[in-house]
Amino acid sequence: MHTLLFALLLVVLTAEFSLNRILSALNVKNSRLALPAELSDSYNPDTYARQQAYFRTNSFFNTITASFNFVLIMAMFILGGFGWLDSWTGSFTSNEIVHSLLFFGSLFVVSSLLNLPFDYYDTFVIEERFGFNKVTPRLFIIDQLKSLLLMVLFGGGVLTLVVVIYQLTNDYFWLIAFGAVTGIGLITSMFYSELIVPLFNKQTPLEEGELRDAIASFATTSGFKLDNIYVIDGSKRSTKANAYFSGIGPKKRIVLYDTLIAQMTTEEIVAVLAHEIGHYTYKHVLKGFLLSLPFNLLLFFLLGFTLKSELPALAIGGTEASFHLNALVFFTLYTPVSMVPDLLGNIFSRRHEYQADAFAVQYGYGAALISALKKLSSSSLSNLMPHPLYVFFNYSHPTLYQRIKKINA
Repeated sequence: MHTLLFALLLVVLTAEFSLNRILSALNVKNSRLALPAELSDSYNPDTYARQQAYFRTNSFFNTITASFNFVLIMAMFILGGFGWLDSWTGSFTSNEIVHSLLFFGSLFVVSSLLNLPFDYYDTFVIEERFGFNKVTPRLFIIDQLKSLLLMVLFGGGVLTLVVVIYQLTNDYFWLIAFGAVTGIGLITSMFYSELIVPLFNKQTPLEEGELRDAIASFATTSGFKLDNIYVIDGSKRSTKANAYFSGIGPKKRIVLYDTLIAQMTTEEIVAVLAHEIGHYTYKHVLKGFLLSLPFNLLLFFLLGFTLKSELPALAIGGTEASFHLNALVFFTLYTPVSMVPDLLGNIFSRRHEYQADAFAVQYGYGAALISALKKLSSSSLSNLMPHPLYVFFNYSHPTLYQRIKKINA
């Protein structure tokens, strides 16, 4: 029976890899289509040729990276690497919590080191070649170390909590673990900009002046309680611009990249901000969080069921059931199931983007928003003609063309 389960693992991994490669190939093919009239002024001929080169370079590089990781994980399964790692980490301790931490920690560290050359090449070759990179080698190393430390502390803490809950109660593990992880997720969402972002970027309140006055005026008109608008120093890493809304309730925060402020007019920035305020007005962050709850509950229920069997551990070379081996098998097999909430999440997210755009339009910022969206796409050399299937599976936002048509309608 465990042989059939092992074969199923290989089928799931192969199917996921193949689907992503097919979607990527379709996306590259579709990008060669002529731009519709609504997008014709987004790029001049030279910039569009540069965008096409950037897109194809990234697509090829992503295929190489994905293929490397696919071969690596397939080798671990076929050659019994996970069973060996289980025995090796188990030789240091008999404590199940420590054993699981060592097992997943070893996988994370080795995977990070093996992918480090790809991260370096992406930052200092591809992004540098196309004029985006502002990261220094020193900052790159510091970012990697901070990310590693954050994952060890936060990821290790959550893993420890989940394993402790499993040891305390097998029968109600799924329900208690779901509640604990949901609570952590909610707190993280509320305090992300205050606790996590400052580890990597500096955030400062938007200074007094024309832009702040224009924003304050719009906030008053739209009935949005404006506590503060923050500016993040995104230019220390890239020339690409962005803005985002985070937090729930009293911890809500709107953040503008300094690159966004440098590239856009006051009216365009207010239009982008109006879009973000639209997300808050329609409670999109809260709705997205609530949408995820039933799927997360199902995940923990199925995980709890899987942890009770020896079959998953035996299928990948283990000698007995263990939290880490069973969990590894479960999350591999859960990939096709997770596509359902992922696709639904993208569908609702794209709908929310249309609603946020409409909010800006109702206050007269339709033209300014279109102009801002075009600048955002142009400055980041975005692909303006993604394949519809690729959009369906991977895009949390509608395409620029779809948004412009909707705004103009």
